[in-house]
Amino acid sequence: MSRPVAIIGGTGAMGRGLAARLALAGVEVVIGSRDAARGASVAAALTEELGADAAAITGTDNATAGAAPVVVLAVPFDGFEANLDSIAETATRSIIVSMVNPLAFDRRGAYPIMIEEGSIAEHIAGRFPEARVVSAFNTVAAPVLGALDRPVDEDILVAGDDPDAVDLVVDLADRIAGARGVAVGALRLSMVLESLTPVLIGVNKRYRTHAGVRFSRLEIS
Repeated sequence: MSRPVAIIGGTGAMGRGLAARLALAGVEVVIGSRDAARGASVAAALTEELGADAAAITGTDNATAGAAPVVVLAVPFDGFEANLDSIAETATRSIIVSMVNPLAFDRRGAYPIMIEEGSIAEHIAGRFPEARVVSAFNTVAAPVLGALDRPVDEDILVAGDDPDAVDLVVDLADRIAGARGVAVGALRLSMVLESLTPVLIGVNKRYRTHAGVRFSRLEIS
């Protein structure tokens, strides 16, 4: 893939893990941060950690990163609107990939938060009507992405209304060691993908693991 991928929230555990995985797969990565110096610092650290086998990793502020052709939102639900605001003028025509899961916690555990538009991804599509919005990577845990000595060994579920954007994100997922991109349908199914995360949190807490999603009996040529 020749187009660079910007990761908004690339300094956090989820974004950093995805950045490393993509760079090792030969994808040029731009780390976005609220502070350009912080983005550059994390990019430099990843470059040193991954060595010469990885593609180029650079870092900058969110607004500049948002101008990339592919922009991944790897940010927590709390405060995600501020991150959208930071790319509002630059990501207007990008492919925007949402990893954001609307969830909260109480004494009974994690639970999904209902979104007026149906899902966070559909909310983003409403704010960026000329962008192509896709949901993906919602069900992959940060420790799994960050364990670079192990394959991801999960299916990456991809939902979107633009076939070319979906195919591009499926290809990105396929490049990651052990992962498999699976197109699941229209963007409206993002509400299902986003709601799976609280289920996985419950499973992982109960069984003390980092389980993910893998479809049985699905063969993709």
